[in-house]
Amino acid sequence: MNYFKRATTLSVSLALLTALAVSLQASAQTREIEGNGQLLDRVAAVVNDGVVLESEVDDQLNAVKDRLRTQGQQMPPDSVLRQQIVEHLIVQEVEMQHADHAGLKISDEVLNNAMTEVAQRNGISLQQLPQALQGQGIDYASYRDSMRRELTLRLLQQRDVVQRISITPREIDTYLDRQTRHPSANAEYNVSHILIAVPQEATTAQLEAAQKKAADIYTRAKNGEDFAKLAIANSNAQTALDGGELGWRKGTELPTVLADTVLGLKAGEVAAPIRAPTGFHIVRLNEMRTTQKNDVVEQVHVRHILMRTNELQDDATVKQKLENIRKRILGGEDFAGLAQTSSQDVGSAADGGDLGWSTTDQFVPDFAKVVDEAKVDEISEPFHTQYGWHIVQVLGRRKYDDTKELQRKEAADQIRASKVDEETELWLRRLRDDAYVDLKS
Repeated sequence: MNYFKRATTLSVSLALLTALAVSLQASAQTREIEGNGQLLDRVAAVVNDGVVLESEVDDQLNAVKDRLRTQGQQMPPDSVLRQQIVEHLIVQEVEMQHADHAGLKISDEVLNNAMTEVAQRNGISLQQLPQALQGQGIDYASYRDSMRRELTLRLLQQRDVVQRISITPREIDTYLDRQTRHPSANAEYNVSHILIAVPQEATTAQLEAAQKKAADIYTRAKNGEDFAKLAIANSNAQTALDGGELGWRKGTELPTVLADTVLGLKAGEVAAPIRAPTGFHIVRLNEMRTTQKNDVVEQVHVRHILMRTNELQDDATVKQKLENIRKRILGGEDFAGLAQTSSQDVGSAADGGDLGWSTTDQFVPDFAKVVDEAKVDEISEPFHTQYGWHIVQVLGRRKYDDTKELQRKEAADQIRASKVDEETELWLRRLRDDAYVDLKS
């Protein structure tokens, strides 16, 4: 694993850990039978050859209500929230079945790395996590299952959606031309949206009903009704239970179907429904801010050796091993050779630990701090980040003027980011439409 910042990181606070674990914990607990033979749970929905349990729905409902209450959001009726949660769990169950059929597995090493990251973001070690979870009333084994499920879904979407998005040279040329002429290139937008979905092969009546519902919601939002509450109650998007929030996006990273509309809005304005392959979108611009891009950037050329703790090696042991490796390098042994045989960063070990030229803001903060302070050719003392223990060597520093090659790479990345939301919704809608679902309540 390399330790550049990832687009999607597991930054979960302990206050929210319950929401991650409740489903699997309930599933394990409520399939049991009492001594007198009475069933302790009921099925909320049959999904292909799997089920969604009532206990899962109830626990998710309580977790969402707690979160909305904490955020000060207006609360829709329980019946509306429940309907949204059942649908969310159905889609999640379909995804997990799809991942299982595809043979996607999350290894214990990947799972432990993710859990270590969660623990350290909450100021504790992995060894302290079980006790912290227990204090929240969460079973450690159930939490591990829940985390593995979350990682599996991310891996599935990466494989079936993100990696299949193709970017043509013509799209990149158009993007770069637009960037030079369009004010959105140096602006970021905080956006929320509501999706009124339509089936893949919708009838005229279904289209008219969806269009009418979208128009009604737009009118209510435009007249001042709380947009987040409307999203929670009505949106078919995966962001529904988050009040429809898409968060901050660069103008060039906005979902393709929404981009031109958002750029024409003022902060606080709601746009009329937009027809798209997934259905009708109602979008609100919450805020906008301007950013400035510096074409000349400071870059650093770095290589490192990474080692991690495990059941047999604690922090002190791993740190001492890296100190010994550092002494060997200072004594004349080859850094690259030792990185190839010792580093646990599979992304760079084969290259002798070389991470190439990058800006320090691409690294996690603890790593960037050491790199910023290091002198060229100096071998750092062992230091710790969320990924493990490192020693690092700075091979060079330079001022770098963005080249066309880099600009085209960034353009491709941002075009892909702008397509992910819509492609993901289409993909989920196809999975949902193809699934057998029997609602029991």
